[in-house]
Amino acid sequence: MKEKMPVNSKKLLTVILMILMGILPVESQSEVGQDSLPAKNDHETESFDTGRFIFEHVLDAHEWHIATVGNRHISVPLPVILYTKFPELHGGKKFHVFLSSEFHHGHTDFQGFHLSTEEENKGRIVELDKQGQVVGRPIDLSITKSIAGAIVSVLVLFSLLFAAAHSARKNRGRAPSGIHNFVEPVVVFIRDEIAKPSIGEKNYKKFMSPLLTLFFFILLNNLLGLIPIFPFGANVTGNIAITMVLALFSFFVTNIKGSKHYWKEVFNPDVPLWLKFPIPLMPILEISGMITKPFVLMIRLFANMLAGHMIVTVFLSLIFIFSSLMGPAAGYGVSPVSIGFAVFITLLDVLVSFIQAYVFTLLSAIYFGMASAEHH
Repeated sequence: MKEKMPVNSKKLLTVILMILMGILPVESQSEVGQDSLPAKNDHETESFDTGRFIFEHVLDAHEWHIATVGNRHISVPLPVILYTKFPELHGGKKFHVFLSSEFHHGHTDFQGFHLSTEEENKGRIVELDKQGQVVGRPIDLSITKSIAGAIVSVLVLFSLLFAAAHSARKNRGRAPSGIHNFVEPVVVFIRDEIAKPSIGEKNYKKFMSPLLTLFFFILLNNLLGLIPIFPFGANVTGNIAITMVLALFSFFVTNIKGSKHYWKEVFNPDVPLWLKFPIPLMPILEISGMITKPFVLMIRLFANMLAGHMIVTVFLSLIFIFSSLMGPAAGYGVSPVSIGFAVFITLLDVLVSFIQAYVFTLLSAIYFGMASAEHH
């Protein structure tokens, strides 16, 4: 008999679809009016900006671009939340909340704020005085594309895990089925192949929650980032701010759960006295190691996932480069090769997604084990 999804999961998925497809408006650049845009000559219209094409697909943004059809940019505006340092320029109001569609892709100002297209503050929101001059940048708490992508992945992850938990309770004492059949082997693998060998039989249980959180969150965001269909495709783990938060999560768990022996080895290690006095060489090295460990986690995940997305967009941009330089026939001719390599790299990225989630979780488990190790 086919297993039914629990009611709570159905409701949650319905809410997700309503939020993403029904409530958020889809904006088109045609709303701005083409007369308000600066005229371009034929050469500018036909030229293809490779760098802009690549970075618009991998960098964060205040709107979720879906597609471009001719001169129409179809996108989903995201909430802009700003705290201004100059409330006198905005009628004394410090907090401002509105949709990014008010900027019309950076062509218009709104309430004294502007989505800058200048190189110095490109893609960032700046404040303008009454003369239209930039006076600074507000504190930006906006829901950007990366944050929206992370929220989508968390909702999907909750739905999957709630469904797995419901299936586990329903099939207690029997063989797992459905989503439970996928989740349980992963949990057992992380417990038996990562947590126990790296942390030890005595202490591994108290670290299972952070390890499972890291693994599932990273893996799901890696995989969803490869799906080029809204509401997926956001380069969440290719954003260094996101990987920094994940690394800091591992850092704080390591140091909060650290044993007395761990802190003794940091500040007063068992080494000759001349390595600790008068210059505390070993404590300095130990403290620098505490900082470099999360830094390595942050850079490793960020660089690998960003590189995969960039390589795919580079191969796809070859179609437009050849078309721009040599005509449409050249673009059509090179498209099978470009698409073939893009598909190959995407499939390779699927493997890399699992590897990076595994490596991040394994290294975190090793750090947890070093912090909780007992004195021998």
